[in-house]
Amino acid sequence: MEDLERSVSTNTSAAPLDHSEIAFDDTDLSKPAEERPHCRVLIVDDDELVRARLSWLLKTFQFEIAVAASAQEALRIISENPCHIVVTDWQMPDMDGLSLCRHVRNGSKDRYVYLLMLTVRNNKEDILTGLAAGADDYIVKGASVRELIARLEVARRITCVDSSLRTADRENRCLSPADSPSGAHNLHYLVEHLPRELGRSQRYGHPLAVLSCEIDEFNLIIERFGPVAGDDVLRAFVARSAGCIRSTSDWLAQTGEQEFMIVLPETPVRGAHRVAEKLRQILATEPVATRAGPIRISVSIGVTAVEPNHELDASVRIGDMLRAADRHNSTANLSAFIKSPKAWPGGNGIN
Repeated sequence: MEDLERSVSTNTSAAPLDHSEIAFDDTDLSKPAEERPHCRVLIVDDDELVRARLSWLLKTFQFEIAVAASAQEALRIISENPCHIVVTDWQMPDMDGLSLCRHVRNGSKDRYVYLLMLTVRNNKEDILTGLAAGADDYIVKGASVRELIARLEVARRITCVDSSLRTADRENRCLSPADSPSGAHNLHYLVEHLPRELGRSQRYGHPLAVLSCEIDEFNLIIERFGPVAGDDVLRAFVARSAGCIRSTSDWLAQTGEQEFMIVLPETPVRGAHRVAEKLRQILATEPVATRAGPIRISVSIGVTAVEPNHELDASVRIGDMLRAADRHNSTANLSAFIKSPKAWPGGNGIN
């Protein structure tokens, strides 16, 4: 079979990219059969034709694409909407690819950005210089499409693992014995104190309500603005929530990456709905100030309440509330607390 591998070239006399003119064989440009993990690639090259060819090629392999004609433009794009991978030329006006690599490597603390140098410079010293500047990989223009895609798939896997580890780290911080980074109580505090509140409610026949809150599209906020901005959003949510509840009796705990439970002792269901509506309005009034700029947020809130005259058995409602903290398997196993009121810490004889 005729070898149909095409190289990425800076030849400005080449014809514009067109599906009918480029015939890749199945091993080179067949569309992936399965869904690939989301990965955003920034292509940085002062040659418009190179940007167009690479954009079309990478879109075929399920990469989200952004383009920049200069290193300065690339830095602006990265600051506004972080990328997983940067594919950059070496020789560009104003700021070259080496300087871009250094800027990205020194400035990117929230996530790991994979840097791939794609250039015509092909001697060994150039390769070592590029890697020393912070590039993770180095490809000489003229390499086969198969090699380019294979290296970018490696980059995708690396950035996907990095993102998963950072997400797990944030969730683990929520589950750790110390208070969560948001300033709220953590899951361990919830597991210890919510059953006590529920036991007290049942013992004395007093109402108790719990608001199950989830910040909408929080993963998209992190994807676009970075984890630091995400932490700012979490802290702002906690601060604004604190303004809606009583400091002497009410409290809130972070139960997942973007999930919280607000516990309202001595509060019937109508009062809980009023608190939920007040919180929604406060969050919608003005955007949250973050280190990445102002961000508007909204929250989904579920209300669960136990009242003395409720027709359902209180233990059923208690189980519902504890299971609400176990959404998405992001929290510890709470089944031991759901089995029987006698299993709750302080379920009998709470003062």
